[in-house]
Amino acid sequence: MKKFLPWIVVGILAIGLYSWGKGFNNTAVEHEANAKTAWSNVESAYQRRADLIPNLVSTVKGYAAHEKETLEGVIKARSEATKTTIDANNLTPETMAQFQQAQQGLTGALSKLLLTVERYPELKANQNFLELQSQLEGTENRINVERNRYNQIVNTYDIHIKKFPGSLLAGLFGFEEMPRYKSDPGSEKAPKVEF
Repeated sequence: MKKFLPWIVVGILAIGLYSWGKGFNNTAVEHEANAKTAWSNVESAYQRRADLIPNLVSTVKGYAAHEKETLEGVIKARSEATKTTIDANNLTPETMAQFQQAQQGLTGALSKLLLTVERYPELKANQNFLELQSQLEGTENRINVERNRYNQIVNTYDIHIKKFPGSLLAGLFGFEEMPRYKSDPGSEKAPKVEF
């Protein structure tokens, strides 16, 4: 029996290491998949905003036909924003920055459009416009919620792969830190409001 004792100990250690590695890997895979799903939800929220824009532009066009430059700017920004997408398997800080830049362009164009609307009281009273504006505001809130959710899920994943001793296995299994959604450049400064 003494002859087999070292083999029994080695077998128990091997089973323990296997179980630990399997548990770490499966949890990391689950967290990573949740983060990718959360990213898809961020993109879906942005797509919802992009889908509202043609109706908004059409409504404004009927009242403010001579604001052609502003309307074309919104359409162009929407086109740029919708063609910039990221594969959830390729979330890098660079691709994330590119996506944010395209979305920031659309946000700026929409802001300019909504400022233009202030000159048209009959448009501001139009029920269709008011409903679209309300949907757009709700969508902007949903975008923020989805970005925050994404960051929370990425945080859980990153903590899992960075904590010792799991960090030893993360590199071995190919798990890398995922980028977080960051605020737009310049958003740390309060906007200047003049009346």
